[in-house]
Amino acid sequence: MQFTGTSDYVATEDLTIAVNAAIALERPLLVKGEPGTGKTELARQVASALGLRMIEWNVKSTTKAQQGLYEYDAVSRLRDSQLGDERVRDVRNYIKKGKLWEAFEADEKVVLLIDEIDKADIEFPNDLLQELDRMEFFVYETGETIRARHRPIVIITSNNEKELPDAFLRRCFFHYISFPDAQTMERIVRVHFPDIKPTLLRAALTRFYELRETPGLKKKPSTSEALDWLKLLMADDLDAEDLRAEPGAALPRLHGALLKNEQDVHLFERLAFMARRPRA
Repeated sequence: MQFTGTSDYVATEDLTIAVNAAIALERPLLVKGEPGTGKTELARQVASALGLRMIEWNVKSTTKAQQGLYEYDAVSRLRDSQLGDERVRDVRNYIKKGKLWEAFEADEKVVLLIDEIDKADIEFPNDLLQELDRMEFFVYETGETIRARHRPIVIITSNNEKELPDAFLRRCFFHYISFPDAQTMERIVRVHFPDIKPTLLRAALTRFYELRETPGLKKKPSTSEALDWLKLLMADDLDAEDLRAEPGAALPRLHGALLKNEQDVHLFERLAFMARRPRA
């Protein structure tokens, strides 16, 4: 079972090696990188390339590890017992299966995505150590042990917003998705926009990387934002001359697709103003 990328996703050699190493080791693949560098999409493409179903667990700041296993609704059971409902005789009627349970009981191998694990409380990863390592967990309400029928391919993403526990890291195969260089970015763009004008693509990427490298930028634009920007440039039928006509430090055309906070917009406005000032 080897992942080599897909026609819709440009996977670098080091990324494909990481995915296949995690599969061979049967360990979770922990993928870090800037937001918008394709970490979540990687899981979808791995599932697509290997012909597997994907189960997605989107982690939020309020998410608890137990929710990935199951949730027991004791309040509803108490209410139903007061109403004389026959459902109370079977506790299973009040257990909601989580994403890990769903992945473990699947009749076939699946890809399990635990997305943005760093959003949750710091104890969240530690609370999943044994379950992900042993591929089983105990249901106290029913007295049964749920074991994985087929060990899922687990892909965990993190935006690096907080450090993850060492004990958790030891159980993962780690890969950091570096921001793509211009050559790789061009390949990515051509996957999404095969009909883009070559001159527009080169001029836009030159402008994009100039913007990313501007000192003092609070939030550098990501790959997904670059694709949004190029889509708008193509929709307006702009060409390379439209981009080159701008002063080097001025705000780029349709900059709202690239700059996402007022500090960065003001930074470029100041740079543009300074560029226009006559020299003494």
